[in-house]
Amino acid sequence: LYEGRLRDLGLFSLEKRRLRGDLNNAYKYLMGGNQVDGTRLFSVVCSDRTKGNGHKLQHRKFHQNTRKNFTVRVTEPWDRLPGEVVESPSMEIFKTCLDTSLCSLL
Repeated sequence: LYEGRLRDLGLFSLEKRRLRGDLNNAYKYLMGGNQVDGTRLFSVVCSDRTKGNGHKLQHRKFHQNTRKNFTVRVTEPWDRLPGEVVESPSMEIFKTCLDTSLCSLL
């Protein structure tokens, strides 16, 4: 019932909206759009042998729960994104491609 209403309205579930916000922030961190340097949160493993996108994330070890929860929560979904989403040249293009991808991600 709830999922049907969301689908009729063209909206994502709360889970997908949270994931979308997390992935948007990860993109900002990695592209230098946030004050916090993304390399302190993630390390990017570039490879042409990986399935999906060639820019897999590895979260760094932290003692603070907030960063750990964010990095652990966002790493796996980021790795499942297609290459054209991850390699978007701007935030607006990333958001558009991400919305298309999220329809089938979860």
